Amino acid sequence: MKIHPFIEAEKAAAHSVKRACELLEVSRAAYYERRKEIPSVKELSDAELTTKITAIHKVSKGTYGSPRVHRELADQGVRTGKRRVARLMRWAGLEGRAKKRWRKTTIANPDAEAARDLIARNFAVGGDFDSRYVGDITYIATWEGWAYLATVIDLASRRVVGWALADHMRTELVEDALKMAFVQRQPTPGLVFHSDRGCQYTSGDYAALANEHGVRLSVGRKGECWDNAVAESFFATIKRELIDTRAWPTRSGLRRAIFEYIEGWYNTRRLHSSLNYMSPAKYEAIHRSTDTQVA
Repeated sequence: MKIHPFIEAEKAAAHSVKRACELLEVSRAAYYERRKEIPSVKELSDAELTTKITAIHKVSKGTYGSPRVHRELADQGVRTGKRRVARLMRWAGLEGRAKKRWRKTTIANPDAEAARDLIARNFAVGGDFDSRYVGDITYIATWEGWAYLATVIDLASRRVVGWALADHMRTELVEDALKMAFVQRQPTPGLVFHSDRGCQYTSGDYAALANEHGVRLSVGRKGECWDNAVAESFFATIKRELIDTRAWPTRSGLRRAIFEYIEGWYNTRRLHSSLNYMSPAKYEAIHRSTDTQVA
């Protein structure tokens, strides 16, 4: 804030600074503080908080908006208002990455038998872990050609429990993702796996794999992306926060980046609004601990 020209004029004319401040209803302390260019307590506090906000935003690789930044600050013991965080982020030129519209990628299998929808858009978190999985496929451009990513997500915790990346969309792609989930989580028979009606998920080979492990297959309605909203939402998130942030010269480089994103960030550190701003790993740890205590 600049010193009011009237006060400067009064001082230059050898008039009383005290009188000039009284006329303008400005304290002399504020006047001399500004003369020395000493920042106010509020300015110092804002600067300190902005430093912390910037650090959190950097750790999130520029993906967090003000709600997640505010929650991370709270987890660090910093008490402040949501509006203040949003204001300081605007002043610092920081913003999260906005969601993009989904694109339909499903290739339906016209020869597949009609299957039931065992989820019926009940995507609520909680309940038994490894009892309801969802999966889908998306495509990613690299300089070597297309890469295809298949995922398996546990609805109870939103954790990505299996994934696979390949240069093709054959059934082996989704089989590899589900096999990873089997190895990592060892679910009990009766698990429901939900997907769209893509030919990979409705193939005889995939049905055989599911049957071998006691998995009940579930599919959404044709042309209804909302019937598999959680799987679609994950792809929107990873594309916004990782895939769309740079070019991908090689599939091997893309694979490493996806591994680091899923295993080093999304599952273990990223705050999820659907989990009351906890990571899937933290959410699972808390609820497994609670279940053990109750037992």
